[in-house]
Amino acid sequence: MNNVTLNNGVQMPILGFGVFQIPDDETQAAVEAALAAGYRHLDTAASYGNEEAVGAAIKASGIARDELFITTKLWIQHAPTGNVQDDTRRAFGKSLDRLGLDYLDLYLIHQPLGDYYSEWRAMQEINKEGLARAIGVSNFHPDRLVDLIDHNKIVPAVNQIETHPFHQRATDQELMRERGVQIESWGPFAEGKNNLFTDPLLSAIAEAHGKSVAQVVLRWLIQREVVVIPKSVRPERMAQNLDVFDFELTDEQMSRIATLDTGASLFFDHRDPAMVSWLGGRRID
Repeated sequence: MNNVTLNNGVQMPILGFGVFQIPDDETQAAVEAALAAGYRHLDTAASYGNEEAVGAAIKASGIARDELFITTKLWIQHAPTGNVQDDTRRAFGKSLDRLGLDYLDLYLIHQPLGDYYSEWRAMQEINKEGLARAIGVSNFHPDRLVDLIDHNKIVPAVNQIETHPFHQRATDQELMRERGVQIESWGPFAEGKNNLFTDPLLSAIAEAHGKSVAQVVLRWLIQREVVVIPKSVRPERMAQNLDVFDFELTDEQMSRIATLDTGASLFFDHRDPAMVSWLGGRRID
């Protein structure tokens, strides 16, 4: 497995396994299968409702903790105690307990909403105490990311954002590179939108390499140095998604894939007032 080096020196596998939208009662089996297939990087979140199942799979696997890279995410804190920093630490502790872990490899602010500056101050302390080896954010647009960087001591190690052939985020990635932030893709297959798996351009490139469209998309992201966390509940697909290090896309193929970019989200816009209100009003505790 290839790694990327985060801005604090932590090594992060460039390919991992995500569990978003896997039902809680299916998550343990899926993660156990992923670990058996060779994944060592797992990505979950408090809002997914399946941290306990991920933790159970980790325990059942018997794999040494230092061989794994575990990420979870902090949901928007609504400060029932009146102190967002205290509530952030409380939420972090609950995630650790559900996962059955003593520390995380990466802890992310899930949404750029609410008092995420107080959340970040608490997360900086969590990082300094060694409870999270690295800290970062998710779904931050460039302006919010730069503002957070410019007013805090620790630069986010990662920004996990929607990134796929139809929303490629090249400009965002360049800014992150300049600022020392690693881009990570969620939704690498766009959940099949725009008929991704039968797209003629991607299909032709896949055929040329004797690979699947999914493998081409993962290879395209990896060659762009984008960390990626595909999801599957099928062991054969899990194995296939790992099998992307024995071929390389040409510069011409990379350029052709670049023409698919629409420059817009296929899911939702964090700058849409209705979406901001919906996310901000969602409670998970």
